[in-house]
Amino acid sequence: MRAFEITSHETPGKVTDIPVPTPGPGEIRLRIHACGLNFADLLMQKGTYQDTPALPFVCGMEVAGVVDALGEGVTGPEVGTRVAVFGGKGGLAEFGCFDAVRTVPIPESMSFEDAAAFLIAYGTSHVALDYRARLQPGETLLVLGAAGGVGLTAVEIGKLMGATVIACARGADKLAVAKKAGADHLIDATHQDIRAEVKALGGADVVYDPVGGDQFKAAFRACNPEARLLPIGFASGDIPQVPANHLLVKNLTVMGLYWGGYLGFKPQVIKDSLTTLFEWHAAGRITPHISHVVPLEDTTDAMELLRSRKSTGKVVVTMP
Repeated sequence: MRAFEITSHETPGKVTDIPVPTPGPGEIRLRIHACGLNFADLLMQKGTYQDTPALPFVCGMEVAGVVDALGEGVTGPEVGTRVAVFGGKGGLAEFGCFDAVRTVPIPESMSFEDAAAFLIAYGTSHVALDYRARLQPGETLLVLGAAGGVGLTAVEIGKLMGATVIACARGADKLAVAKKAGADHLIDATHQDIRAEVKALGGADVVYDPVGGDQFKAAFRACNPEARLLPIGFASGDIPQVPANHLLVKNLTVMGLYWGGYLGFKPQVIKDSLTTLFEWHAAGRITPHISHVVPLEDTTDAMELLRSRKSTGKVVVTMP
């Protein structure tokens, strides 16, 4: 089968031929139709992600396809079932083996492409804003990186939850995408002062940050008393340090969110969240924004779209 394999952290991955895997105990084999890309895939290639697998490995954290075979002890989902899976790796291939308990049936109304773009981005934002930050109607939500894979879903979900949403992104085109997703106010990070603009709008009650670096520092200083800050990732490459005395003075809370981590210690949080999200999708309340659909053979180009920040929403790779 064809797969995008990483053999070294010093050289780029490439599409190559590797054997079709056999499902082990507790696993299903999936005939993969689509794989959603995430910034974490870039970090895995460099070996800097918190859950980077041992070399060699196949990239691709979230996939959608059809169950092709069952491993020992697996009674479902049945062969032929359409499912999505957050597998953590192995998605950029024609076939992949994943834990059966991680599979989620795909509604008939949802395409494979939408399903592959759905789990991580929407799941991260919903768990962050609802379960962790307890975002309330009428509060002000500041979303950094608001046109990216997770940022755009935070804008959409924040608006659905009744917040006033301030979207921060680079350039008019990206801000237009955030506006379409429901943002009430727009800040262009290329030339506007984030701290000043947010304070002029009344300050932030919740900050959703997949960027880090100077943008986190500016947002931190624009927080209202009792604000909650959610570090989601560090796309800037700069992990900011938090001045604890400022937390004390303004009664601020910084709460980390690693969505995949809940699978290991509290999976019901993810299960409940995805139930809500699939209901919202079926009702037409949320719709994945996919800026690029790329065939497997062009995965290197798809990765570059993320690296160069030329995409908005999600980039999805499809299999032949």
